[in-house]
Amino acid sequence: MPAAPDEHPLSHAASRWPAIASAVAAGVLTVSAAAQGAPPTVPEQLARAVAYENGEGVTKDQPLAAAIYCDAARAGSAEAAFKLGWMYANGRGVAHDDATAAALFRMAAQAGHEYAQRTLQRIGDAPGMLPDCMHPSEVMAQLPAGDADDADFGPDPFSDLPPYKRKIADLVRRMAPRYGIDPRLALAVIAVESNFDASARSVRDARGLMQLIPQTAARFNVRNVFDVQDNMRGGLAYLRWLLAYYRGQVRLAAAAYNAGEGAVDRYGGVPPYPETRDYVRRIVRLFRSDRHPYDPSVVEPSTIAVQAVAGTH
Repeated sequence: MPAAPDEHPLSHAASRWPAIASAVAAGVLTVSAAAQGAPPTVPEQLARAVAYENGEGVTKDQPLAAAIYCDAARAGSAEAAFKLGWMYANGRGVAHDDATAAALFRMAAQAGHEYAQRTLQRIGDAPGMLPDCMHPSEVMAQLPAGDADDADFGPDPFSDLPPYKRKIADLVRRMAPRYGIDPRLALAVIAVESNFDASARSVRDARGLMQLIPQTAARFNVRNVFDVQDNMRGGLAYLRWLLAYYRGQVRLAAAAYNAGEGAVDRYGGVPPYPETRDYVRRIVRLFRSDRHPYDPSVVEPSTIAVQAVAGTH
């Protein structure tokens, strides 16, 4: 998590826009453009977002602030991209996600944003995807799940990794096929779970590169969860099991990797947890498919998988 900048020119912007802040609270913008039905300008959007992020003149609503920043960033505002990246980096109003934060910082830095450039130098350039809100909803709605062309997803995030991540990626490419796992799916899980940090440990006690909880580590005979190869063996074995259990349905396997197969079976699909649904979207977008080959001899299929197959006939 990056440290706060020493001073930022927008940090007190909302205090210069009291009319906008109070009007937003009432659902009406008092600026002339808005009064005439025109969409808010980027400066107006930024002021609104700052007001909601900090509760200045309005009730604090950080998820709404993130949504407004995203609108402005999509319109080309480097400042909005930086501010949204900051929210992802610190888990404010959105799920904490360093990789998505880095993608937003990179976007702002490429537009010449000085603070974004400095921040990237401190945190590194993680292989992350821009959040879904950065893609126009009408375009996203037209994309078949998991089957869009690579162009729709942007450049391959695993094509130009820094040396220490490349070393792990090379090991993934050697080990994953032994478990019948496409290396790209394993890389997607590692990127989302730990951002290639073999020493990562979550508040839920998930550990190591592929973030194995103690029960999963024991289940797949992992002795040292902080050993890269041992952790990877356990994670790959679990992915193989999940793909067999859900008969190659990547969305269900990813949801179970995050929330447990018990939760997936109980809800009859991806659980309604915001964290899990976001996790599944990120995995599928990085893997770029929602189907994966599987070995049916590994485990009997889940009832969900059986029903899905039966429903196709």
